[in-house]
Amino acid sequence: MPAHPPTPVIRPYHPADRAAVADVCVRTALNGGDSRARYPDERLMPALFAEPYCHFDPDLAFVLDDGTGRAVGYIVGTADTERFVEDFRRTWIPRLADRYPAPAATEPPRTPTEEMIRLLHHPERMLVPELAGHPAHLHIDLLPPWQGRGHGRRLMHAFLNTLRGQGVQAVHLGMVTVNTAARAFYDRLGFREIPVPDAGPLTYLGRSTTVG
Repeated sequence: MPAHPPTPVIRPYHPADRAAVADVCVRTALNGGDSRARYPDERLMPALFAEPYCHFDPDLAFVLDDGTGRAVGYIVGTADTERFVEDFRRTWIPRLADRYPAPAATEPPRTPTEEMIRLLHHPERMLVPELAGHPAHLHIDLLPPWQGRGHGRRLMHAFLNTLRGQGVQAVHLGMVTVNTAARAFYDRLGFREIPVPDAGPLTYLGRSTTVG
């Protein structure tokens, strides 16, 4: 009899998933696509958008396991953006300062990598007054072959249910406005736009943590 294909599952993040999660981040960090041509340092994007969440809020990190133990998607986030920013400033930036020194305030970034390093050294950008009513935030990414199959919704529900269990009522995210496929996904999951003046290339979305 032919062997059954492995069954993908949603499960909590484990430290052994770190490399796989970083790889998913890199392959989806450019408007949902592979970021390596624009950001050749493959440690940079995970250092901003994946690894600090696994470090500071591991109870909110979930992966899509392809059934063989390999993470092919993830959702990460924090229950308290203000606290996350404080932790990021106090302990995360010093861990990375040798590899990514703080840029001079008077020199504009010259490359996409320098733009990201500037973001790394300015976590206070996450403290947007209009988002105060949605104190949690998240990042979710899946490799393209695993998109459009319901796995993103399942990851989101695992995250939202955990937030709800911690007493958190609402969550937000910031997405690059031109990523229309991501916007359609979030719209289907009940996220709605939160108006933020001068949001630049981002659109902010939010919803309650109630899963109905």
